[in-house]
Amino acid sequence: MPPRNFPYPSNSKKSLPYLAFIIFFAIFIFKVDIVILQYAIRSRVRSTSATQSIVMGNGTFHRHFVATWGINHVHILEDGELLTLSLDNVSGSGFESKKEFLFGKIDMKIKLVPGNAAGTVSTYYLISEGEQPDKIDIEFMGNTTGNPYTLHTNIFVHGKGEREQQFFLWFDPTLDFHTYSILWNPKCIILYVDGVPIREFKNLETLGVPFPTRPMRLYSSLWNAEEWATDWNLAPFLTSYANFSADACIWSHQTRRSSCNPHDFASKTWLNMELDGRSRARMERTRKGYMIYDFCRDKWRFLNGTGPECQIY
Repeated sequence: MPPRNFPYPSNSKKSLPYLAFIIFFAIFIFKVDIVILQYAIRSRVRSTSATQSIVMGNGTFHRHFVATWGINHVHILEDGELLTLSLDNVSGSGFESKKEFLFGKIDMKIKLVPGNAAGTVSTYYLISEGEQPDKIDIEFMGNTTGNPYTLHTNIFVHGKGEREQQFFLWFDPTLDFHTYSILWNPKCIILYVDGVPIREFKNLETLGVPFPTRPMRLYSSLWNAEEWATDWNLAPFLTSYANFSADACIWSHQTRRSSCNPHDFASKTWLNMELDGRSRARMERTRKGYMIYDFCRDKWRFLNGTGPECQIY
């Protein structure tokens, strides 16, 4: 189990290397995801033949997802109920949802790369199209054997993020599947691990804080972020996905509307859900024990102060 109460970067020069890493990693990941998004869009427009080889059968992953890159490294197994991504020194891999969502409650069970996963990054995120997309980001940064994964989160609106929060997990995410959930409705975004809320991002547009309101697709990928750190003798690296579910408003480009109507917004619990006092207390206990970086507390990086969302929280 990772150490509890891991210290935040303090106001000392010792925190500068870690701060530089946070900034570099966040920018690097966002640019990589933009490249993946652009590649996926081009592939979608150019031809569907590259993905037809795996879009068959009646299983969950056959019905709801298509491979976007590294086609030969994407495998759907167990009658479409298990998907694996692999990474070697030739290619990584990724997939995307067939549908776009405008708000939703999305759950996915994920089992991460075991052993020495240094240099690997497994991703799970929602992102809109365009050069300056909205994005709800979850990234799993691999580590050497015996050292914990870092769960990296960020919220982007019109291409601007700088809202990083990072966590250690209270279990080994490589031994079994664990559920990672994204709740996104007009009021807030809540990220969960095994039903435990770890992050809440409220809609504070009335205070001038941008909030994601554009249709987004679900993407996942496995790729190499640090060539020097990766032991290719251990390849292929595998990340596995199962038990996908989504209660969501499906976006239609033809009608320019979502599938949710006023009755849905009045009756569906998740469309109006926010953390209650008990859930927020549980989140705060978890964050106190396992959060290792919070942009709101980073005085070195934000010399002029952080946004109003940090004052609310």
